[in-house]
Amino acid sequence: MNELLTACALVLVIEGLLPLVSPRQWRELFSRVLALSNGQIRFVGLASVGVGLIGLLLLR
Repeated sequence: MNELLTACALVLVIEGLLPLVSPRQWRELFSRVLALSNGQIRFVGLASVGVGLIGLLLLR
């Protein structure tokens, strides 16, 4: 359970870096994401899950 909480905390740190360092670029990126279709967003989510799972398999 401790590893899961550590991983969640690390995700929050990484996700917070761009808005902290460059809010203008974060806003532009977010507006581009809003313009994507649902299918495109799902594909990005699927690709992220796939890359994450492969990374976990390689690290374990």
